[in-house]
Amino acid sequence: MADHLLEVRNLSVEFHTAGGVVKAVNDVSWHVDRRETLAILGESGSGKSVSTAAILDLIDMPPGRITSGEIRFDGRDLLKLGAAERRDINGRRIAMIFQDPLSHLNPVYNVGWQIVETMTAHGQSRAKAQAEALRLVTRVGIPNPAEALRKYPHEFSGGQRQRLMIAMALAMKPDVIIADEPTTALDVTVQAEVLALLKELQGETGMGVVIITHDLGVVAEIADRVVVMNAGEIVESGTTRDVYHNPRHPYTRKLIGAAPGKGEMHAPLSTAEPVLKVRNVMKTYGTFKALDGVGLDLMAGETLAVVGESGSGKSTLARILLRLDEADAGEALWKGRDLFRMSPVELFVLRRDLQMVFQDPTQSLNPRMTVFQLISEAWVIHPEILPKAQWRRRVADLLAQVGLRPEHANRYPHQFSGGQRQRIAIARALALEPELIICDEAVSALDVSVQAQVIDLLNRLRREMGIAFIFIAHDLPVVRDFADHVMVMRKGRVVEYGTVRQVFEAPRDPYTQALLAAGLDPDPDVQAARRAERLSVRA
Repeated sequence: MADHLLEVRNLSVEFHTAGGVVKAVNDVSWHVDRRETLAILGESGSGKSVSTAAILDLIDMPPGRITSGEIRFDGRDLLKLGAAERRDINGRRIAMIFQDPLSHLNPVYNVGWQIVETMTAHGQSRAKAQAEALRLVTRVGIPNPAEALRKYPHEFSGGQRQRLMIAMALAMKPDVIIADEPTTALDVTVQAEVLALLKELQGETGMGVVIITHDLGVVAEIADRVVVMNAGEIVESGTTRDVYHNPRHPYTRKLIGAAPGKGEMHAPLSTAEPVLKVRNVMKTYGTFKALDGVGLDLMAGETLAVVGESGSGKSTLARILLRLDEADAGEALWKGRDLFRMSPVELFVLRRDLQMVFQDPTQSLNPRMTVFQLISEAWVIHPEILPKAQWRRRVADLLAQVGLRPEHANRYPHQFSGGQRQRIAIARALALEPELIICDEAVSALDVSVQAQVIDLLNRLRREMGIAFIFIAHDLPVVRDFADHVMVMRKGRVVEYGTVRQVFEAPRDPYTQALLAAGLDPDPDVQAARRAERLSVRA
């Protein structure tokens, strides 16, 4: 048999920690060929990212150690190459799209410089690299691309930063792209465009794509084959269609059964007085109008989902409601009191009732604090909530609620995967038992089984404790399962507002219709039919 484009053979990786040796990857083998897309599917901590990090020599050693295996590329074992040879391959012939773009984009350089550097480091002239950078940024859907190249990472939304990371990975037209959750932060329309772009480039260059994901819809849309990992081992592999329709392993069946978007939609709550009334909120940054007359009503125990593309104003609205940014105009009445006009003392008292789970847990979790310190900090600030003697037990309970173990309390954020860090952020928000939680893409980084577990947890909390949620999301199947009402935003304005049934079954605005049409189904046959329909419409 001819060599595969990239092949991992019997790879084992372990990490030496204070708690002992952790076997992150155990005798894993897989391959990808030219013009093929392999999906590696599994929950956070299953070893997906570690097995691919070894390909690009990104495992910190120590504490990590590759104990066995080979990684074959272009007839050579990458594990036996020197540092200079690996650098020549990394980025040029094998590129990676990272899950957390803010951690991998340099905050002190504009994004244009960083994309250009990717090419000049491998010998391309600066003039040609600048022209290619402009083309790539345009192609991944960044508005005003020439101006965007002069901006810094913090000036973009989370979804836009992910698109820039994709542009950077594509710069050298590599033989292999490893994409670690590349569409986690993207809204459904941009997700569809990015996946189509990867397939288009694959057709042009013949590159192989390895996509690490927890999203069964992404697997159905783009993958030819799938490898399912659990606890560092491969438990199932095969064609995407065979694995979905004939799963053999109980873990695979569990993942498929947890896929959202198939359950009953929530009936709207009774027309009680809203706990939160927002009217005509305006916010402008320079000449950019981020919010333009936004309003909403939220009942106790209700979930209002806010959906829309990156840059539509969703996260700006969340920050303004929590007074992390100040509105230019409008009002937000919480139980009859205007949040925008409260004094700092009044706001401090109210903080325990209004909590937020941010989109990027790497930035919202202090890297110098343990998980125990991060969660219990809420009780340091509001000591009346819980006696100190009960802190350790309560932290363990909160970690268990979000699918983590009590011993995780002694670790630091960098010792967790992206999905696990988001679960820690959710546990921290729950520590104060608030009346309103604003979730900004709070479950977008979670695998489907943990996502289902967290959604069940949030549903139980709102039933038992009357907690209300403003749920900012781009994952429409999750919105369908969790929300009572849906608000669709575009360019700072509300274009559609209604019950989840009204919006999903009878959308009125063309933009809402486009969002729903771009959604992904976990069934490969359904996605194949949708692709065929899209192609026939274009023809």
